[in-house]
Amino acid sequence: MATRSKARKRKAIAFIAAETAEARAARDRLAARYGRVTPGKADVIVALGGDGFMLQTLHKFMDSGKPIYGMNCGSVGFLMNEFRATGLRGRIDAALTTVVHPLAMIATDRNGRKHTAYAINEVSLLRQSYQAAKLRIAIDGKIRMAELICDGILVATPAGSTAYNLSAHGPILPIYAPLLAITPISAFRPRTWRGALVPDRVEITIEMLESKKRPVNAVADNVEFKSVIQVVVKQELKAESLIMFDPDHSWDERILSEQFRY
Repeated sequence: MATRSKARKRKAIAFIAAETAEARAARDRLAARYGRVTPGKADVIVALGGDGFMLQTLHKFMDSGKPIYGMNCGSVGFLMNEFRATGLRGRIDAALTTVVHPLAMIATDRNGRKHTAYAINEVSLLRQSYQAAKLRIAIDGKIRMAELICDGILVATPAGSTAYNLSAHGPILPIYAPLLAITPISAFRPRTWRGALVPDRVEITIEMLESKKRPVNAVADNVEFKSVIQVVVKQELKAESLIMFDPDHSWDERILSEQFRY
């Protein structure tokens, strides 16, 4: 669940950019105007790129206490503010900061090794071959679905509910909703199951059935582990990333707008 914090004035700004000509040119232009400091000495970090770069940045500076203010130099830019070279200090001073707690994924592979990774958007399980996956879903240790045959499944945060989850026809969640979305990808049996909303305090366990015949990969945002036999997902309240938005284009507003898009 995300929580609000009051906007504070920031002075030292570090600029980081994605590996594109547009983003790098924007970084150099802004650094020439506002000064150049390293992220370690900055009060706020300005990330220039698209949503993928913002996710990487939120992961990189998780638990650093440094808020990330993104400006879109990519395509969709749902996690970014509009790019403008002027008035940046005033925008940062007025920006609202949201605290985001990631999901912790613990994946066990077929050799018994356990792998841990964090996800700000979603944890996804995806079939590895032509065979559909067979999954068993438990919530807080109680089996809720004994067998789901599908191409995969997602556990999405409110922050990630408008990303892959929405493309898989999952629900859009308000950013401060204490919920997680469990969304199947191309469910075959039961064909009519469209997923579930669960409290963000629960522990979700997904077991791979017939894992040798039907191998499955587990992905936490951009970290992937192959041939898993079990995945446990729960919110990690001890970890946090800070993201900043302009008050007239807040995360709340973006999610509301997305729900009424046609």
